[in-house]
Amino acid sequence: MKKIFSLAVAVIYFVALHAQGYKITLKAPQYKSGIAYLVYHLGKSLDVQDSGVFDKNGMVVFSGKDSLPGGIYAIVFPGKSQTMDFLINTGSNQLITIKADTTDFLNKTHISGSPENDLFMKYQRDLLPLAKLLDAERRAYGLSKTKEDSALHEANYNKYNKEVIANREVFIKNYPNSMLVVLLEAMREPQPLMQKPLTRQDSLDNYNYYKAHYWDNISFMDERIIRTPFFVPRLEAYYQKVLQQEPDTIIAQMDYQLLLARSCPEMYKFLLNWYTDEFFYPKYMGQDAILVHLFEKYHSQGLSPWLTKKQEDLISNRAYMEMSNLVGEQAADLNLIDSSGKHQSLYDLKADYTVVVFWDPTCGHCKIQIPKIDSIYEASWKKHDVKIYAVLTEAVPDEWKKYIRDNKIGEWTNVYQTEEMKDAEEKANDPNFRQLYDVTSTPTLYLLDKDKRIVAKHLTWEQINDFLTLKWKENADSDKSKK
Repeated sequence: MKKIFSLAVAVIYFVALHAQGYKITLKAPQYKSGIAYLVYHLGKSLDVQDSGVFDKNGMVVFSGKDSLPGGIYAIVFPGKSQTMDFLINTGSNQLITIKADTTDFLNKTHISGSPENDLFMKYQRDLLPLAKLLDAERRAYGLSKTKEDSALHEANYNKYNKEVIANREVFIKNYPNSMLVVLLEAMREPQPLMQKPLTRQDSLDNYNYYKAHYWDNISFMDERIIRTPFFVPRLEAYYQKVLQQEPDTIIAQMDYQLLLARSCPEMYKFLLNWYTDEFFYPKYMGQDAILVHLFEKYHSQGLSPWLTKKQEDLISNRAYMEMSNLVGEQAADLNLIDSSGKHQSLYDLKADYTVVVFWDPTCGHCKIQIPKIDSIYEASWKKHDVKIYAVLTEAVPDEWKKYIRDNKIGEWTNVYQTEEMKDAEEKANDPNFRQLYDVTSTPTLYLLDKDKRIVAKHLTWEQINDFLTLKWKENADSDKSKK
């Protein structure tokens, strides 16, 4: 069975409120007790809209004073082992009666008060024989022991799948104004420009065509698309696999889609929430610029008034943590105390590259990684004019000094913040190094260029070494070509 409850990471999706109300009466004589749920599809999960207890006559009523947003809903029966999908249309009469027979949903269930569901049940009944054949061929393919058997079942599966698509097209043609057809159209994915690309340019043309037509059959002005099992996976695939993972490319697409959705408030709210959630903790370095953009252009401008104060604070705090250390931007200067009591500014450290390390001698992972960083420093980095500015994150200066001596990392610029410096910083309401460099764990590493611009961040020392090695090779090759 599909997942019933879903957890929100950073933001919760806003539920639209309308004035007409809904009443869905469920009659299932097989049940004399137990809890039934009214749920709606949202991506890969079923989220609960309402619940009720069956009476002794096998009836339960779901009702509310505000009408429901349109989409694909479902009844989850007691025991959560059986579900039944049905449609709710936006703005339509939402007084629906469902007489369900759990022994044969498609042929023995009747839904009154909703013409859309008459079509929905007819569509499912028409496709049921083909669905059974497809399932049989899929299982047979998995059990195939020879290439001939595999080829046979694959061919049969493709034949039946073409019949499904053909039947769907007939249905779309016959009922063009129905809600179901809107959903069927939205489920279509663009076909490739060329089925068998032969050259690199063919593949590139295929990709560009696919990307350009990816959203052809989905309207960002129709809120019914939100409550379906296919919309969120389509969003995920587009932003994770179709688009190049460059912040500027992603930001441009988000802005365009939000502009399209301005005339559909629920779609606009859903998209802005989803984008914020998706890029709250980015998967790739440099994508933190996406959340900063969303905060500066939308959230900080009062364009997400549905968020709670807690959610607003969560987003703003995260954005402020990220905007001070974006890749390509100037790193914040640090002016801390070294082990001899002298101030040492990060910007006074002159080097082709500077590795900034935030660490703690009481941290178990740091005890493993710091000696390895020093080994690569001694073996390679030092002779290539790479220097290390190492910041103590916890107030343990005695243990810190002992660790520096014992592990012979005195060539690094080792610094820490005194309690007096910390108190003065707090009184002045100045950001501390944790905020400026988004230090939430140790060790945290940054790579800066000679102008103290952030080249890379939150990488392992191995990743930084790979990056530096590649740069040195590129420089060496460039020097050779000039001779």
